[in-house]
Amino acid sequence: MKTTKISIKILAAGLTLLAFTACKKDKVVTTVGKDITTVAKSPIDRFSSTAGHLFVRTATNGLPAANAAINYDVAPFITTGFSPTGAITQYYNFDAQSATPDDIYVFFTTGSTTPLVGQYNVIPTIPGDVGYSDFWKINKVTVPVGFVVNSLTSEAAIIASGYVITKTSTIVNCPVVPYGSTASKKFGGGAQVLTLGWYKDKAIAYFNFTEKALVASAAGTLMTSPIYVCFNDNIAGPSSGFKVETGTAQTHNVLSTTPSSSTYSPLWQVKVLDNANFSTIKDLPTAMNAKLLNANAALVNCPTIK
Repeated sequence: MKTTKISIKILAAGLTLLAFTACKKDKVVTTVGKDITTVAKSPIDRFSSTAGHLFVRTATNGLPAANAAINYDVAPFITTGFSPTGAITQYYNFDAQSATPDDIYVFFTTGSTTPLVGQYNVIPTIPGDVGYSDFWKINKVTVPVGFVVNSLTSEAAIIASGYVITKTSTIVNCPVVPYGSTASKKFGGGAQVLTLGWYKDKAIAYFNFTEKALVASAAGTLMTSPIYVCFNDNIAGPSSGFKVETGTAQTHNVLSTTPSSSTYSPLWQVKVLDNANFSTIKDLPTAMNAKLLNANAALVNCPTIK
């Protein structure tokens, strides 16, 4: 009788365990990707005191408000200058930037050499964050076939996932800007379009300038190229604006390289010239012969567009 009672108890416990196990097996965890068109947008301010350097918003300078779309086709965000040979050239102004790129995460399925369709890239910083740069070094995230796109939308989540991350030496020039920002000019023709991406599970937008393939140095930094400039006031410098030909937008700023040059970089080392030499500066030789006031005033992101 004792044996029978014990057997019944064991049988009952076994049935309970089987039922519990069956319930666990029936519970399916579904991974869902986020919709970048409906999630919250990250606030973006390129002109705050923490994000801006040469372009910092004041009560009187008229720089766009935080999150307001920026039109890069108007001053002070576009400049007309001279190429090394004296041809008229144009470039956009994205303020001073670090030569040390931050990381950008691009997804690839196992065995593929092209980015995963539908998955938006992920960045860890935005303007104003410590370590932010318009320049990004590509990190390849290898995910299995069947990976749910946009289920990983932050650097922290990518690292926690355990997926293989392969660092590359490829650098891209992708300034993060407020939604709706415009830039109608592109080297070689066409207009810039905004690319969407992820930052800490929120949506961000950025331009992608491709006038030249960029590669990191052995130290992991971006090569720079000199640009020679004249300001309206030698003492005030950038706050006084570039000196221009009367009645026009033509500066006598001279780029030392073009996108076809092996030494071209959109990250320019600014060399300030005495504006007393303005009228004689027409090309690289005349710029190099002008009086130099500051050999390394700043490093600025100014992609060439013409």
